[in-house]
Amino acid sequence: MKQFGKRVIVDYLLILAGTGLMAFAISSIYDPAGMVTGGVSGLAIIIKDLTIPYVEGGISLGLTNLILNVPIFLVAAKQRGLGYIARTLVATLALSAWLSILPVVPLSPGDYVLSALFGGVISGVGIGMVFLAQATTGGTDLVAAIIQKYMPHYTISDIMQVIDGLVVIGGAFLFGIHVAMYAIIAIYLVSKISDSIIEGRKFSKAAFIVTEDPPKVASVLMEHLGRGVTGIAATGMYSGQTRQMLYCVVSRREIVTLKGLVLQEDPKAFVIVTDAREVLGEGFQEYCP
Repeated sequence: MKQFGKRVIVDYLLILAGTGLMAFAISSIYDPAGMVTGGVSGLAIIIKDLTIPYVEGGISLGLTNLILNVPIFLVAAKQRGLGYIARTLVATLALSAWLSILPVVPLSPGDYVLSALFGGVISGVGIGMVFLAQATTGGTDLVAAIIQKYMPHYTISDIMQVIDGLVVIGGAFLFGIHVAMYAIIAIYLVSKISDSIIEGRKFSKAAFIVTEDPPKVASVLMEHLGRGVTGIAATGMYSGQTRQMLYCVVSRREIVTLKGLVLQEDPKAFVIVTDAREVLGEGFQEYCP
């Protein structure tokens, strides 16, 4: 119970820190550059620029982000229940608050390359931290989830790409195609950085090993690496021979040692190394429900 409570506290701290980084990237990098990277935050930048003639400085990003998310949350809560959106609601409120209170510190005025690079990295880290806490910042994520219920033949990711693409196109009409092209670079960086944050502590390597002496190779791996090895019955379709294929999951740092140990015992061994995106238990990432 204590461990669960500690995990919840860590998750909400991640949400606060992550949304703070996202807000900084939006208000201090994307907004000054007119760089629309999709989502509700991108719409907020567009609305702020359009309302400058009517409201001094335009409608604030935090207020727009909050107002646009209200109807989305109401529909999502009715469709999927409050439990589904609890953490996302906290993340959305935190992002809106950060956008309202953080001072604007233009880091790269007039430099679209630096804006795309630093904006993508900072917001990518922020989004990754929020995702690690099993939350999102609402907006197009929830819209896509709502639409997907009525269009099940499309994935949430497919729908999000369409929605965010429309927002980016809107930004291109307002700020120009030149800026929109840099925004696409930022979007790509956000995706890659957030993925690396999410997978960074769970990312492992899996090895399939075909050798003439499976028991000996398995014994060496278990002894030197302290990892479990599984024997899988396999049949070579060309030779028709049945033999045992070894399967072993190790950390990224251990994969070089594994290959060295295998080739030391059997120079003719056939080894396939692949990515294991998430490994739970048995000395790897602890499972947290």
